[in-house]
Amino acid sequence: MALKYSSKINKIRSFAFWLIFVGIGVMYIGLIFKETTWLMALFMILGVGFVGLSTVVYFWIGMLSTKTIQIVCPSCEKPTKMLGRVDACMHCNQPLTLDKSLEGKEFDEKYNSKRYKKGKAPQES
Repeated sequence: MALKYSSKINKIRSFAFWLIFVGIGVMYIGLIFKETTWLMALFMILGVGFVGLSTVVYFWIGMLSTKTIQIVCPSCEKPTKMLGRVDACMHCNQPLTLDKSLEGKEFDEKYNSKRYKKGKAPQES
C-alpha cells in the first residue's frame, strides 16, 4: 500500500474548512433545544465559536502561506509552496525536500520537528 502524502498548507486549510461545518452542526443541534432557551443559546454560542476559530485558522495559514518557499514540483511541474524541511506538492502530493541531507531518504514528516532540525534525533534501531 502506497502512503498518501498531503501538503501541510492543505491539511490546515481542510481543518479550518471542517471547523465551519462542525460549527454549523452545533448550531443546528441547538435548534433541538428551542424550548430550553439557555441550552439553545449555549449551542449557538459554541457554534459561532467554532466558525470564529475557523476564521482565525484561515487567517493564520494565509499569513503563513505568504512566507513559504515557492518551488516548481519536479513531478507535475506546477508551482507549489513548501513549509518546513519536507512537504508534499499541493497538486500531485509528490514528497518534496530542499534539504540535501534528506535526499534519497524515506519521506517522513518527523524531519520537520525541532528535534530533527537540531541534529539531536534519536538513532533508529
